[in-house]
Amino acid sequence: MQTAAMDPTEEAPSLLWGLDPVFSAFARLYIKDILQMTESIQVPGIYFYNQHPIYKVDVLGTVVYRRERDTFFCYGVDDGTAVINCLCWKSELLKDEGHTDKSGLQTSDGAQGGFSPAAELKKLREAHQRRCRLEIGELLRVRGPVKTSRQQREIMASTYYKVDDPVMVAQITWMMDVPQLYRECYDKPFELKADTEGNSANTSLSKATNMMKDFLKQKLVTRFRPHDVQDLLQPLISIRPPTAAAEQEPAAGPSACQQLRQLLKEVLQVLQDEGVVYRKLRSQDEVYHVTRQDKDLHRAVREIIREDSRKEKYAEKGLHVLHILSAVRQRHSLNVSRAVLVLVLKTLECSSDIVSTSDSHYTVF
Repeated sequence: MQTAAMDPTEEAPSLLWGLDPVFSAFARLYIKDILQMTESIQVPGIYFYNQHPIYKVDVLGTVVYRRERDTFFCYGVDDGTAVINCLCWKSELLKDEGHTDKSGLQTSDGAQGGFSPAAELKKLREAHQRRCRLEIGELLRVRGPVKTSRQQREIMASTYYKVDDPVMVAQITWMMDVPQLYRECYDKPFELKADTEGNSANTSLSKATNMMKDFLKQKLVTRFRPHDVQDLLQPLISIRPPTAAAEQEPAAGPSACQQLRQLLKEVLQVLQDEGVVYRKLRSQDEVYHVTRQDKDLHRAVREIIREDSRKEKYAEKGLHVLHILSAVRQRHSLNVSRAVLVLVLKTLECSSDIVSTSDSHYTVF
């Protein structure tokens, strides 16, 4: 969770806000961050968290106070980071709940066990009341736009309902999902990249990286050398036909062969950064091992987790990623990066060889 404060000069033009997918979604932010968001200087009612334009949020928390009026409820919702007011408008069913039925229809045996509109409407009102009328201590989920009223920030609920969570499944799921959203989306600033030559180069690199990943996956490659895969990237190198001036003067810039080698070097670096491949030994013989297909590495990680999980201090919580990484580097290769290990752990977890006990701890069944 990062600070949401932002220099007003960094605010993107409002016409470009739609390019950020967060803008059109209900952002699952912590209430503390909702209260600290910076309001837009261009459009009132739009707020910024880490340069992401936000105007509607999704909150799950405990009701810590409530007020009721004829047309709305006002709930104070606490998610553990702060408390925010949620203005929840009553539906017509709740507004009319105190009115007596003037139709004269019997609600019990008047229809001899048949369908009774009055009885069904009463059941509907009761069910709706149980979902929308909450008491202090109950769990409430609220979705809606953020507003500032009387210098106090609050949520104008478009949807709200009571969450029945006796064994805390919904809360645990929420507490696992929200930090992941922060890591993968909210804490990464929204950046607009101009269509420049540099961006074009990034596009070529992205295409080359995806092409290499597809090849390694389809062919089930276990290890390779750069010259084994160099020809795969040849179609991405633009070869311009020589002109009359170029025939008389030496060509400026790198040759096609140099461009190909440079592109391959950048692709391999990206794949290493992402943990897709790694070099087991640093030597002149440049051999790359494919992480998902390296059975020896998988076996080493699995054995380390199985052996160390038997120790008393790891029995309950499991082994931390950094502990596993240190052991793998001692037993298998010093060149195994954390990205490589994370990919191996995900693969082993998918095959049910290990299980994660938290975001960064693992053990065996």
